[in-house]
Amino acid sequence: LKRSTHHLLLISSTVIRASTGASNLLSAQAIFTMKPQNLLASAAVIAAQSPVSVVAFSSPSLGGGTSRVAGAGLSRPRSSSTQLQISSIDTQALSELEDLISDLMEVKGGGSHGAQHSSSPFLSPGRSAPSTLSMAEASSAHDMPWTTTIGRTDETNPLLYMPFWDWQFDFMKSSLTNLHPIECTTLNDLDVTYKENKEKRARIVNHCYASDEYRKIRMTYYDAGDAVQVFNSVWYPDAKYNLPVLGIDILSFNRKKYLAIVDFQPLHQEEDDHATTYEHILHPIKDNYDNLKGRMSSKFYDETQFFSKEMLFARFEDGNVVEEDLFPAFQSYVKAHLDLVKTTTPVTSPKDIQHVFDRQCAYDTYSADRDPAAGLFAAMFGKEWAEDFIYDFLFSLSERSEEGLDFSPPGPPKGRKPAASGGPPAQGGGALVKEEASKKTMPSI
Repeated sequence: LKRSTHHLLLISSTVIRASTGASNLLSAQAIFTMKPQNLLASAAVIAAQSPVSVVAFSSPSLGGGTSRVAGAGLSRPRSSSTQLQISSIDTQALSELEDLISDLMEVKGGGSHGAQHSSSPFLSPGRSAPSTLSMAEASSAHDMPWTTTIGRTDETNPLLYMPFWDWQFDFMKSSLTNLHPIECTTLNDLDVTYKENKEKRARIVNHCYASDEYRKIRMTYYDAGDAVQVFNSVWYPDAKYNLPVLGIDILSFNRKKYLAIVDFQPLHQEEDDHATTYEHILHPIKDNYDNLKGRMSSKFYDETQFFSKEMLFARFEDGNVVEEDLFPAFQSYVKAHLDLVKTTTPVTSPKDIQHVFDRQCAYDTYSADRDPAAGLFAAMFGKEWAEDFIYDFLFSLSERSEEGLDFSPPGPPKGRKPAASGGPPAQGGGALVKEEASKKTMPSI
């Protein structure tokens, strides 16, 4: 399997070009800026087209060195001779590639809509390799869903947001096509599915899934007893859908302060630049919940540039709002996002698909640089782990800043200029979460 994977990685570097010399598929730069877990699926983009000619890197020698592609965060094998060779893909080669992809992408124990993938999910970039775990094994990993907290508590329901996790997972199983778990590892093969600090009584668990509709759905739960409870989830549509990302950040600090953001986070400055408009769908939902019509502080972010006008936002001290308003509104937004994806016509042009993928990459980079929980993760689990976790997992398509993450109190991120108008959105409720975290980077637990 390792040898086959290696060969497939090499094949994925292939660039199909029309006879005019113009690329009709993903560019070599785009391919090599992908991380290894995304290259497997991208090879199918190549195999799915009708090639005219092929430009490929010559086979690497085992003793050859490595070269680093600028901005890729990825080292790739280098041929002993860098001379590009031009050849044709014959029918047998395509057949072998098709069989190889089929073998590597087979999923054990798929979702309710079938245990095996259809071919369609692998026609877009950015997809991670399927996990070897079945759905049952993945969903119960690390004893999820938890029923008791690792921290101190005076509450009868210490895991405040576990009902959100449970409902979302059940909804995914019943509503998504070919749902399956995907790998939760970083570029350095760090398993980030679970991490805990026994001394400080804090832990974090992460699950990742994909379906025909979504290339990645990340679910994260942070538990530190009554001190901090967090449920975070991001739904990335397949790159063939030019649609916003669904972002969810729901937090509780000492059961006295609550923050909540649920939003269709735009990839573009203008709503009309997406394949389908969506704010008119969200408005009547939001209109039902006066407690979720708050406004973000403009101290760090401009909500008119990086969030939709129908973002659910709440900063409150009454815990009853969680069950009475936030939970049903969250459910409605999740359902509405899936309905939006299912009713949107996917793009078919490789150029358009690549553009959407590029916007998702930019989204991840912007979000990673400004992640408000960076200080909390560093304090609980160490700075090195926090950087790998944020750059290579939470926002796995992000490009690392040369200066690394900024663990200082909130303010403009170091090493990057503020995003100009039209830039990608910030993930979740960045500024306000960081504001709270900075007051108590180490929660009293």
